[in-house]
Amino acid sequence: MAVRRTSTDEGTQLGTQRKVVGVDRLRRFLDERCGPGLPGQRRQTVVQCHGCFDIVHPGHIRYLQFARAQGDILIVSITGDASIDKGELRPYIPEELRAENLAALEIVDYVVIDPNPTARELLEAVKPDVYVKGQEYASSSDPRFLAEREVVETHGGRVIFSSGQVVFSSSRIVEALSQSPDLDTQRLAAICRRHDIHRRSLTALIQRMQEQRVLVVGDSAVERYVLCDSNEIAHDAPMMSLTELDTEDYLGGAAQVALQAAALGADVTLVTGLGEDALSTWAVQMLASLRVRVERVSHRDIALRTRFLVDDRKLLGICRSDSTPLDTLAERQTMGRVRELLGNSTVVIVHDGGGGLLTPGLLELLATRPDPHRVLLTGMAGHAQGNLGGLRNLDLLCCSERRLRAVFGPEATGGLSALSYKLMQLTQARRMLVMLGKRGLVTFDRRSQDRRSAGWHDRLQSEYLTSLAERIIDSLGVGEAMLTAASLTLATGGNLMQAAYLSAAAGAVQVSMVGPVPVTSDELAQWATSRRELFESPHVRTVQAAPPFKDQHHEVTAM
Repeated sequence: MAVRRTSTDEGTQLGTQRKVVGVDRLRRFLDERCGPGLPGQRRQTVVQCHGCFDIVHPGHIRYLQFARAQGDILIVSITGDASIDKGELRPYIPEELRAENLAALEIVDYVVIDPNPTARELLEAVKPDVYVKGQEYASSSDPRFLAEREVVETHGGRVIFSSGQVVFSSSRIVEALSQSPDLDTQRLAAICRRHDIHRRSLTALIQRMQEQRVLVVGDSAVERYVLCDSNEIAHDAPMMSLTELDTEDYLGGAAQVALQAAALGADVTLVTGLGEDALSTWAVQMLASLRVRVERVSHRDIALRTRFLVDDRKLLGICRSDSTPLDTLAERQTMGRVRELLGNSTVVIVHDGGGGLLTPGLLELLATRPDPHRVLLTGMAGHAQGNLGGLRNLDLLCCSERRLRAVFGPEATGGLSALSYKLMQLTQARRMLVMLGKRGLVTFDRRSQDRRSAGWHDRLQSEYLTSLAERIIDSLGVGEAMLTAASLTLATGGNLMQAAYLSAAAGAVQVSMVGPVPVTSDELAQWATSRRELFESPHVRTVQAAPPFKDQHHEVTAM
């Protein structure tokens, strides 16, 4: 039987949306309904509940029914996404849909999205007669709840504890629902609407990447794939025997970042350490052929990382590299050239592969660049030998969850949010993007970008973005692709979640190919046309474009 949407459905939806209000509008409604009234009329009693309400289950329904019975008007306030601290993958349902779910309940009169970590400020504005909390708070000494209770009682209200008669675990329900593709699509669409992520905005951001002048500084490598066929067990020992079929070489590390930026249309200069070996020469030729200028620092042969593959399965990896720090003369020359290049760059991407190019002096130069508001500084440690904690004052710090935990060693305690806060305080990074592999990514942002304010040191705002990859063939180099896409998005004026989305998109395209192959701007734009969550937003904002910069010279310079 066909199902169609009727005008009654639309009216119900509009009625639900009208129940989701801001604080000022809520105060006006309450003044109208709970004012002194006419002589002989009883003042209406206001009841408030507050929580996450990620998944509204029967326990919540009974809790809200109990609350509704305590008065005449039921207000349900929910904690905004950025202030929920229930793990990196929560909330599962975005704040807009959580509010809409509650507003659809007849027993709920108004729903408010509270951006604060506790309800104290909202309770001060609403001044409810009754504040209903879960039974677990009856003996709680949590200072956050005690502050809420004090506000309610100061204004003559009272606190009642009830959790309903049915107990459910939202976490277990979320775990089960996470397998639902339709719910994933709705959740992703809500995030896209909130952060102005749609096809027109993404297309504009991708086009403006061509206006960026990118300086990449870091260690490069050659990623070699030896394609093999498997034979029987070797006759001389109990080991696997392989027949070599072909060899394919790719550029990795800082060189891959430079190629990725060039593939997205940016004007790119790469400062990297290279030797006189044949692979270094090949790397320079490959970079120049793909419109990347190379500022060559001669101090060691390029690193070679070899992987043996049968079909698409990697069986063994061998790394040939060493860490050779620059001597004082080479460091001084490199710092002088980087200082010159900074004046003509809009984006600087640092990639620490542990090869020794990024000395403390060079990192200090980048961290204290003369015009930080004009030049965006981003970076990552792309290899186990890279010093992630040494990358200071970045506008965006990118890393995998594994690299994040490795910074603080096996004794490190705490969840992803706690470790991210610790690393951001250590490095003084403004924003952070943590890659979770197949699970997606999490962004972390400060509540204030003013280092002198309390918001700089306050708990971080975080947002989870599920993986956008539909199939995964090879994940090598995905971090470099994601770092580059995010960096260029921020440089063009995009917000952090737009940067995260295009970062995840670049990663999704790359993992569908064998080897760290750069993703082009055309491939990224074409990929976006197939995404269901990117239907046009009714309110489209345009981001101011930067003045164009084009340089047609692509030379190789030795230092």
